[in-house]
Amino acid sequence: MSHWAMRRWPAALLRLYVAMMCLWLLAPIIIVVVRAFSGDGYLRFPPTSLSLQWFARFFGDLQWHRALLSSLVIGAIACVTSTTIGFFAAYAFLRTEFRGKKLLLSLMLTPVIVPSIITAIAVYYFAGKLGLIGNFLWLGLCHAAIAMLVVLLILLSALHAVDPNLERAALGLGAGRVRVFCRVVLPIMLLGVLSAALFAFLASFDELLISLFLAGCTPRPCRCGFGTASTCRSNRRSPRSAPS
Repeated sequence: MSHWAMRRWPAALLRLYVAMMCLWLLAPIIIVVVRAFSGDGYLRFPPTSLSLQWFARFFGDLQWHRALLSSLVIGAIACVTSTTIGFFAAYAFLRTEFRGKKLLLSLMLTPVIVPSIITAIAVYYFAGKLGLIGNFLWLGLCHAAIAMLVVLLILLSALHAVDPNLERAALGLGAGRVRVFCRVVLPIMLLGVLSAALFAFLASFDELLISLFLAGCTPRPCRCGFGTASTCRSNRRSPRSAPS
């Protein structure tokens, strides 16, 4: 074997390893997508028949429509709130120096340490005192607090790509701070901001415990309905269980 061929082996093995890891990560998603078109009445892979029955049941049920609308509204509130606060927080952490900077950053990263059930009980107790159970705005803000961790980490990484000298040059040429944000910082960080907003929305859409505690009697988000439907199906009840 030639020297050139021996040097090619590590690169080929690395590509094979990366391809296998990608397949491993994508396999659950592929299985769920295939299962969505199954005609079976229970979990089975591969499915024995194909059908659109689950889509027909979902889109034909008014309760699921309300649950989907609730999820979209709550997710939009969480997305806008966490992305806006996370953007300015990331900028402050990287561009300024102040006392308690490390402590404040640690506090903003606490959701990854504190178990979700503890957070859900805490916000439920606080919301009960203020009469906010079932309030979509409060639920969206709580979801934003949970999504803040992911948003902050993404935006901190994206802001590293912005050269501070570009901002200094814009300020030196007479641009105001707002104009620098809009014309220099934001265009460079745009992909990072969009990624952070998407992950914030997905984190809100997938949040279960806080939604269960705070939704009250209002139309519950889809995530609560999915959990209820799964529980009912495991108990051999009707598969058309919908959020209350």
